[in-house]
Amino acid sequence: MEVIEEAALRQARGQAFALATVVRTISVTAAKAGAKALIAPDGSIEEGWIGGGCARAAVIKAARQCLADGRSRFVSIAPKDALAELGAAAGEERGGVFYARNSCPSQGTMDIFVEPVLPSPRLLILGASPVAVALGGLAPARGFAVAVAAAPEEHRRFEPGVSRFESLSPPKEAGEGAYVVVSTQGAGDRAALKSAAGMEARYRAFVGSRRKAAALKRELAGEGVSEDALARIKAPAGLDISAISADEIALSILAEMIAVRRGPQRRSTEDAADHREE
Repeated sequence: MEVIEEAALRQARGQAFALATVVRTISVTAAKAGAKALIAPDGSIEEGWIGGGCARAAVIKAARQCLADGRSRFVSIAPKDALAELGAAAGEERGGVFYARNSCPSQGTMDIFVEPVLPSPRLLILGASPVAVALGGLAPARGFAVAVAAAPEEHRRFEPGVSRFESLSPPKEAGEGAYVVVSTQGAGDRAALKSAAGMEARYRAFVGSRRKAAALKRELAGEGVSEDALARIKAPAGLDISAISADEIALSILAEMIAVRRGPQRRSTEDAADHREE
């Protein structure tokens, strides 16, 4: 199967991988411009080819880094003399280019672009309040795959493309690695909060006042729910933008989720910029 076809299939399945493309070669190299490879999160090249061992180690390292922080990399693999002419050292990153030494007899240069292809982040909304409905409508446009857990009669409030669970206690795996928002507005607060506490989510938040959340957390802790897990549920949900309406509150929550999602990428970019300025 062609690399692009396999990449499309994996992307449709929501699988993470890195795509490496040779964009330029100088002198003799095993792979030529246009060659592609699909690299799995464990570093294995599962489709395509970008050359032998001379290029493989550097590209796999870059692919793993891409999948960890979501940023693309440009890798230049060159012989020692070519690196010296550029004033670059193997293992150095400069101007957005990561340099590696080509120790193969061919002594050619290869420039390879490595990009991460990550599944859409998942948002699980527990409840069907006006804020929940507004958030469910806003999030897909920002790349989130949305699922809602609510009573069946409340499902009609949400857009057709939203996945649905028929109670406030969906399977724990539904929230694994996801962004989980409890927005029940009094209709099943305790059940939804307890469900959220049991999930290994990337982000968990409660739409309601800090005082109300604290009271509910005390009750749940008294029932044996982990206090540490309850403490990781942020309340109130969202950034403080002085929001009042349901749409504004939903926007503040979406902004907070984006901050959680992009924070590591932003810090990584800023660290790289600071390094270049030194």
